[in-house]
Amino acid sequence: MGSCCQHDQEFDGASPEYKRALWWVISINAIMFLIEISASVHASSQALQADALDFLADTATYTLSLLVIGKSLRTRNRAALIKATSLMIMGIAVFAMTLYRFIFMQTPEAITMGSIGTLALSANLISVMILLKFRNGDANVRSVWLCSRNDAIGNIAVIIAAAGVWQSQSAWPDLIVATIMAGLFSWSAIQIFKQVRRSHE
Repeated sequence: MGSCCQHDQEFDGASPEYKRALWWVISINAIMFLIEISASVHASSQALQADALDFLADTATYTLSLLVIGKSLRTRNRAALIKATSLMIMGIAVFAMTLYRFIFMQTPEAITMGSIGTLALSANLISVMILLKFRNGDANVRSVWLCSRNDAIGNIAVIIAAAGVWQSQSAWPDLIVATIMAGLFSWSAIQIFKQVRRSHE
């Protein structure tokens, strides 16, 4: 989503290079979901669980992005809408789970949070670098970049939360970061909805 997108017509992802990039990013996200969901259960971390669900959603939505490359604008916009809707639902779900944890609070394991958060950040930075030149394009292409960028931001937040949990010996930093991530999911969904709407104007 880069230099190949600076023409009057928005880049739709129809290039072998972009497809290869997507396959790499899909594989990275699938592997990290399996690692992080296990770690979130072990560490009792809501922030890690939110991040793991994000990896799962990205695996599914990036696969969808790959499938609609070269299709009509209507089909690509529908795919973007599906992704935006999934992000919004995920944001609401993470917020609801975090609210539950606010009521039934359990202090997570800071060391696991920090180490897995750092691993996830490394994985997402690799994905961001792979997708850097494709950061602009239609709603379908743009949504992939937004998700990858936001994932890296979320990982940094998880690491900060781990430090906060370790220092305070409480669950509050974990829950606060999970709430922020829920808001970030919703904000990203709104941005994708807006781009799809603009493409119809």
